[in-house]
Formats: sequence, structure tokens, C-alpha cells
Amino acid sequence: MEKLTIVYLIYTFLAFYFLILYVLTFVQNRKQFYEVIKPTKNYSLSIVVPCYNEADTIQKTIKALLDSNYKGLEKIIVVDDCSKDDSFNIIKEYSKKDKRVLAVQTPKNTGNAAGAKNYGAKFVTTELIGFSDADSFPKPDAIEKMVGYFNDRKTGAVTSRVLVANNVNKLSKIQAIEYKVIAFTRKLLGFLESIYVTNGPLSIYRKEAFDDVNGFDEKNLTEDIEITWHFVLKGWKVHMAIPANAYTTVPVKVKDWFRQRIRWNVGGLQTIAKYRKKYFQCGMLGFFIMPFFVLSWILGLAGLFFLLYRFARFITIKYLVAKYSVEAQVAIINFQDLNLSPSILFFFGMVLFVIGLIYTFVAMAHSREEKIKHPLHDIFIYSIFYLLMYPPLLIISIYKFLRGKKSW
Repeated sequence: MEKLTIVYLIYTFLAFYFLILYVLTFVQNRKQFYEVIKPTKNYSLSIVVPCYNEADTIQKTIKALLDSNYKGLEKIIVVDDCSKDDSFNIIKEYSKKDKRVLAVQTPKNTGNAAGAKNYGAKFVTTELIGFSDADSFPKPDAIEKMVGYFNDRKTGAVTSRVLVANNVNKLSKIQAIEYKVIAFTRKLLGFLESIYVTNGPLSIYRKEAFDDVNGFDEKNLTEDIEITWHFVLKGWKVHMAIPANAYTTVPVKVKDWFRQRIRWNVGGLQTIAKYRKKYFQCGMLGFFIMPFFVLSWILGLAGLFFLLYRFARFITIKYLVAKYSVEAQVAIINFQDLNLSPSILFFFGMVLFVIGLIYTFVAMAHSREEKIKHPLHDIFIYSIFYLLMYPPLLIISIYKFLRGKKSW
């Protein structure tokens, strides 16, 4: 057996393993999938919103938070990171209208969301501290559906489900599918105590736990991933309330989408590098979250490699056959050369694709997002072409990480 075939079979086994793991986790926990835990008390909560040049969306974000039906929400601390637009003036106007809104500004631009978040956290005295992006809009009942998890004293963080707010073009509509699949998968990981990120659009932390990990790492481009790993490392539980919906604005231009995904990947690599000595240590962080995070990237890169290799091999063989057939003046194609029996590798590849497609449909079916319909061709574009962009983006991200990319 060729070495490449052995590697491909290992790749196939790992892919099947993760798919079966998801299926079994879903089947075992499907009745608790949309569970909402009722809080045993009215937890006091402050929400910090970092803002930089968000004049177009910050009003809508503040209004969405003010419309929350959670009675324990005491403060909405909007931190302007020395914006160059009219953001701070807008925030100050809202603070005059509602005493729950506190407008603050950093002494100087911190250069990242983590810096603004940590600055805003200094003004928090409540039992819980939450964070929402300045271009995100939580539903009125989102917070209420999250705080019940804090009945468990060991719970350090609870994150929401993120959905796309601006379905305006093909790119954003494909991302809407992606976000639903991500949310579905993240909830499954929650049942395995392996959530690896608490998202920016809406996440709530126990203030004690937030202080225990010293807040956000301002050197990391994805502070929401890093702080989640830090919570798990310190022994705090992380949950996801999938009925809690927060809508966010996604990139509608390829250039902006590309920059966002590079930042996500570089931040992920920074987090891996920071916690690299914790592999196979520290419970679920070292034994599952970190291996899962790295293996998912390896599978993506391996899949792209095999696809390119098979395609290049097919083209090369066909070219050589055609070239020598012409030179020898023999038939380029004859019926004896036709092979209609697919190889076992092709069979495994098709099975993986079909199972992955079914997984996408199941995730979509459990999104429960009203009035949003996705055409079948958009789902196929996502499953075939969009996902193929992940590995090249990762390769570029690795290059930038090795070059020391640290800025937005």
C-alpha cells in the first residue's frame, strides 16, 4: 500500500471520527439542545461595548441592549477607543437619555478590542460582566436565556448563538449558513465541555472568573478565544445558550472578509502558541480542546492537499497519455482504458462529502430562525466552494503568524 494511501485513510478515519462524535453527541443530548435554565436569582449585570469608528451601528447596538427584558441589567458601559468619527458624541447623547448608559473613552487608542474591553471592565461592580460588539444586536430575550447557567458556582462564562444581521449579498448569505453550522457545532461541543470560544457579539462572564484570568489578553488578535481557554485552564465551566440569539454585521466585501478570517486564524495560532505546553495536561483543555482545534486545521490542510494532488495527477497522466499517443499515432482513448469502477479513496471521499452535506442540512434545520430561507444552491456553494477557502486562508495565516503579525 502506498504511503500516500495510508495517510489518506488516516485522514478519512479522523474525519469519520469527528462526524460520528457529533452525531452521537446530538442524539444523546437532543432533548436538552434548546434548554433554558431559569435563574435562581436576579444576577446583577453590566455590559461592556468596545467601540471604534462605529457611528453607523453603535446606536442600534445600544438600543438593542436597552430593549433587553432582563431586569438585572444595571449598566451598559460603551467604551470609545478614541474613534475618528462621531461615535463618542452619539454615545454621550444616549448616556443623557438613559442613566443605564455610561459613556467612557480610553485615554489613548488601544489598537484592539481587548484593550477597550479591559478599560471598560474597570467600571464594572456587578456580579456578572458581559460584552457585546458595537456592530451586534442581541435579541431582547437573549440575556435572560443565558444567566441561568450561573446558578452553578463553577460556571465562569456563557456565550450566545450568533446569526447574521445583514443578508444583503451572496457573500453575506453564505456566511449566514456558515454561522448556523458553527453555532450548531459549538453547542455540541458544549455537551462535551469543550467550547473553545466565547463570541464577541454577546458573551457573559462571572466577574470573579473574569478577574481570575486577568481579563483579556491585549496581545492576542482573538481575545475571545484566548480568554475561553484561560477559563478552562483555571477550572471554570463554559456554556452556550443556543436559544439566546445575537445578530452581527458580517463583511459584505471579499477583501474585508479575507482580512477578518486572517485575523481569526492568526489569533488562533497565537493562542495555540501561548498554551502549547498544556497539551495533554489540564483536563479538557489539553486533552480535547487543543487537539481538536489543531486536528481540525490539519484535516482542512490535508483535504486541500489530497484534492490538489489528485487533480494534478489526473491532468498530468491525461496530458502524457495524449502526448505519447499522438507521437505514436495510436488512439488517444479506447474502451479498454475506460474504468467505471470508482477507487476506494474516491468512495470514501464521496461518503465524507455526503455526510458533511447532511450535517449542514441538520444544522440548518435546527437554527429555528424565522423568515430566513436559504436556497439549495447557496448551501451547495457553501459546502463545495466556500469551505475550500478555509485551507488557503490558513496557509496565509500561518505565514503571517510566522512573520510576526500582531496588528489588526
